[in-house]
Amino acid sequence: MIAENFQPWFVLLVVFLLFLLIYKEYLKASVSFLLAVLLFSITGILTPSEVLSGFSNESIASILMLILITTGLRKNFQLENLFDAVFKKANTYRGFLFRMMSQVAVLSSIINNTPVVALMTPYVVDWGKRHNIAPSKLLIPLSFATIMGGMITLIGTSTTLVLNGFLQDNNHPSLLFEDLFIIGISVTISGILFIILVGHKLLPDHKDILKTYSENKREYIAETRLLKNSRLIGKNLIEAGMRNLKGVYLVEILRDSRMISPVGPEEILAEGDTLFFAGNTKDIVDLINSDSGIGLPTTARSYDSDNAEIVEAVLNNFSSLIGETVKQSDFRNRYNAAIIAIHRNGKKVSGRIGDIVLQAGDLLLLYTGSDFRDRVEIYRDLFVVSKLRDIVKPGNKKYYALGLMAICAVILLIFSKITLFPALMIILTIMIGFNLITARDVKRELDLNMIIILVFSLAVGEAIIKTDAGNLVAMNIITLLEPYGYISILIGLLVITNLLASFIGNVGAVSISFPLAYAISNNLGIDGYPFFLTIAYAASAAFLTPISYQTNLIIYGPGGYKFKDFLRIGLPVNLIYLSVAMCVIIYRYREILF
Repeated sequence: MIAENFQPWFVLLVVFLLFLLIYKEYLKASVSFLLAVLLFSITGILTPSEVLSGFSNESIASILMLILITTGLRKNFQLENLFDAVFKKANTYRGFLFRMMSQVAVLSSIINNTPVVALMTPYVVDWGKRHNIAPSKLLIPLSFATIMGGMITLIGTSTTLVLNGFLQDNNHPSLLFEDLFIIGISVTISGILFIILVGHKLLPDHKDILKTYSENKREYIAETRLLKNSRLIGKNLIEAGMRNLKGVYLVEILRDSRMISPVGPEEILAEGDTLFFAGNTKDIVDLINSDSGIGLPTTARSYDSDNAEIVEAVLNNFSSLIGETVKQSDFRNRYNAAIIAIHRNGKKVSGRIGDIVLQAGDLLLLYTGSDFRDRVEIYRDLFVVSKLRDIVKPGNKKYYALGLMAICAVILLIFSKITLFPALMIILTIMIGFNLITARDVKRELDLNMIIILVFSLAVGEAIIKTDAGNLVAMNIITLLEPYGYISILIGLLVITNLLASFIGNVGAVSISFPLAYAISNNLGIDGYPFFLTIAYAASAAFLTPISYQTNLIIYGPGGYKFKDFLRIGLPVNLIYLSVAMCVIIYRYREILF
């Protein structure tokens, strides 16, 4: 147990360590939050009921239901046909940017923005290929537009839902639809216009991975193995015909932990040799499918060349594969897919593929078997960013379900006859009744890491409030900034929250900043609503880093982005977004702030 007068300092220390662990990536975010809450529980700062209260939080439940609902929509309806109808008139880069950003912003205001980006990324990449435009010129605008649009309504992003949960837990009125709509529309329009008119010049022009693969054949290396009964064993490269292969050439040989490079023409091939070929994907696949006795290393099964595809997939930040080598992950058996190459920060990762440690955001170039898509649906480790062949065609009953859901959405968003939670319950019930969502979907989509972060971030916020740690920091902020007026306090809170969001994510930033805003408004004796709106928009301004929000991480690999690419375009977007939000908040609540 810790003495009561030392508890605020202990909580602040734990919060600082939490920030450090997440920023330095010493531990997963979910583990870091779990350790923080465990410390609060052991020291008596939080009771067991307070630690577990997040599991019964209405906003947390709403987030989970939204994830399931968007999964059902993505799985059962051919939304790409809708995209084609919307974007078919966009034949220029800036014309497509305008249509794409405005449409996904609107979509993100009523559908959780993470699935929107996962759904749209393959389409946007494909559109870029058809018009010779690099994905890096399109994908950051896609992610940024969904982030902006998510703040137009209460249900667009987890930021507002979590904040609303804090307000309800503290018996404070909920966020108003009118406020979110006016501020959200303002920041969305200004952000989109900036990117279309000026900001697109700041976007990098990285070549598309698959296009580069065919254009620059020597930049990509595939790992193969000389099989036991290969007719090439005992022959040198000339005798084996390795000097005149179509579209590929042998780069190096790994033999008994010894790397042979460069490989001379008189080198004798031996059983078990690992051969590294550089060249075109199709030619490498043809080589593997030939009768020469060259195969993929540790082959788990043979692939049907008629059904095999070359597919791009990015490792999401909740993936269970993170931190494991390709070999340890048993990737081939799990997905019926062979990793041909790995790209990280826009560059190929060198070395033996089986020994490469997988990281969040890695872009994997895969040679897939026929049931690859089914396996992706089972595991939640990958976002596929290249088109797959088979598309589910919804029947009439599913369209009836869509109509019923649309009616519920109208009632919720326009007439406001029911609150968010029961409305989502109704929609989810309709989808389950029409078999749009199955028990398998629930098991697959509700990620444990995400739930831990959502639930225990509320517990961290409770510890800050309960120990008056928020009040301690708030008093120092007030002392420093109060001589300059309430506006300066508002700006200080905005900067703190935005910096937190850039490195620990929006939910973590809200969980830490809400107690500060709550304590500041109480100490000043004024309505805290403008402060709460400020931290909402500051936490949602996830434009500076690729790790600040899930949508940025999804497009990080497919776009071939580097960390500095986000900072270059994200900094001006961040400044414009927050400046517009602050101006609208200050104007709407000028009677309180002046």
